[in-house]
Amino acid sequence: MRALDWKLPAGTAWEWFVATPGAIVLIVVVGLLFRWFVTRAIARLVARATSGRSLGPLTARAETLFADVNPAAAARRHQRASTMGSLLTSVSTGLILAIILVMVLSKVGIDVAPILASAGIIGVALGFGAQNLVKDFLSGIFMILEDQYGVGDVIDVGEAVGTVEAVSLRVTRLRDVNGTVWYVRNGEIARVGNQSQNWARTVLDITVSYDSDLAQVQAVLADEAHQLFADEQFAGVILEDPEVWGVEKFDKDGAVVRLVLKTAPLQQWFVARAMRQRIKARFDAEGIAIPRTFVTPLGAGE
Repeated sequence: MRALDWKLPAGTAWEWFVATPGAIVLIVVVGLLFRWFVTRAIARLVARATSGRSLGPLTARAETLFADVNPAAAARRHQRASTMGSLLTSVSTGLILAIILVMVLSKVGIDVAPILASAGIIGVALGFGAQNLVKDFLSGIFMILEDQYGVGDVIDVGEAVGTVEAVSLRVTRLRDVNGTVWYVRNGEIARVGNQSQNWARTVLDITVSYDSDLAQVQAVLADEAHQLFADEQFAGVILEDPEVWGVEKFDKDGAVVRLVLKTAPLQQWFVARAMRQRIKARFDAEGIAIPRTFVTPLGAGE
């Protein structure tokens, strides 16, 4: 019997033991280098966006996405930039590794066409099956880019009103005044009202009896509001001169006079409480009556 010949043809041996492994190593090395370059560029973009430094004309559009109207919101800008940087890094890493894998499989002789076709079918199936998840992520991305709200803001999302404690690409966590924690999916937020962005406003509707002199009432309100504005304790809290807008309406209990004060974010309630206390004390001193409604219990007159 003839001995079995285990020798491979010279060309095949060279291809399997030198050319193919070398090509695979080259693909992996180039892919990892490209990933390092991309992640470094993203990190540089995030660092520049966080610090507010100029990125040059080629990335000016990206810088404006992270710009804040209020320069004191450095922490908020850092959170937005870090979140988007993490997202971009994850997406770019996934794409680069997938490309490397496909190129390596193709290099070892595996037909990648069925794999790509299967991946496309699976992607479509997952897209249909996870529509809500995709919707949540897309809404979260645009919410962060547009700076609709951030951690520490007081927002109204319809079902829940409270202070934002955490923001992710999928859900927003907020706590209401009673301490209840709400988890709201970003894709389910149809509209959001932000009560603490840039500036706020204290609006007080003061009801006085119809026997009161409305000119005197407005003068007293204006005087008390300006005294509060001049108080050192409220320096930087009340941003502009208070305004008395006048008689807002005639209610069943009396005339309603509106007073407004422009305040720093999240300070409108603090200013309102202080202003109400001052108004009550001044009205008592000036003899201005605040209407009181008495409810007679059923059967009390019998």
